[in-house]
Amino acid sequence: MTLAHVADADRFVDLAGLLESCEVDGFRADFLSWGHYRPEYWRNYWHTHSFHEVCLAYSGSGRFNNGDTQYDVQPGTVFLARPGDVHEIESSRSEPLGIAFWGFTLRPGSDEPGWWSGLTRAHGPVMSDRVGTLPALITALASEAAAPVSGYSAVLSALGGALVLETARAFALDDDLAVEPVRRDRGLLVVEAMQRHLRDNLSRPITVRDVAAVVHLSERHAERLFTQQTGASIMATLWRLRLELAAQLLLDPALTVTEVARTCGYSDVRPFSTAFKRHYGRTPGEHRRSGGTEFV
Repeated sequence: MTLAHVADADRFVDLAGLLESCEVDGFRADFLSWGHYRPEYWRNYWHTHSFHEVCLAYSGSGRFNNGDTQYDVQPGTVFLARPGDVHEIESSRSEPLGIAFWGFTLRPGSDEPGWWSGLTRAHGPVMSDRVGTLPALITALASEAAAPVSGYSAVLSALGGALVLETARAFALDDDLAVEPVRRDRGLLVVEAMQRHLRDNLSRPITVRDVAAVVHLSERHAERLFTQQTGASIMATLWRLRLELAAQLLLDPALTVTEVARTCGYSDVRPFSTAFKRHYGRTPGEHRRSGGTEFV
């Protein structure tokens, strides 16, 4: 998504009344204004707000006066007026300025530095060219507001949270954004995907080839990884899961032993009964009669 698409988001103002607040990373943000200035000459004179007002320029040029400092504005510039900042914006007459703007309050729940520091640092930068995904978010918000359908509230809230976070990132210090991502072991994630595939397909014929294909590994690599992580082979785990499911289903009197066997991937009762007795030490019928408990 590029700045050109922001020009098509002239229904950005339609968000008023549709998106009023959201939660972002444990913080609450209240949206107080949405707007869009078409690329024609305009000027909003010196004023201040009790909230953060953010503008993204998508065409033309202009100036942003904040206190005693004047900044040049051009496409790709995102600029910020913090609460209490006295400021004004004026479009160029020869190259009219087009912007989208949004205003919100943010109540951080922490004094620690983080992505939010870009908004809360009193003397931080007010101009940035780090637009990130702001054009895409603005366009998506405007599109959703233009034609709301079922689920629009959840979508707008999620997009609004991303907008606040991405806005703050544009003005944050690099040190405030630096983190060490917590990543889970990829091998464990792959094995979990294989185990999930086994559980989802207990009633169907399954081979090691099928399971390996799910995680895009060779049969040999998949089997080795699975055994390393679980201590059992893929097929041994499949048989165990099938029999554990069977033990639960046998307690339902509405199901016949034949139906239980087929649900657990056995085409015939005889091999099912043999496998069940080998695993649990009693036949499916004995298991059902005892209510799943074993008396000594």
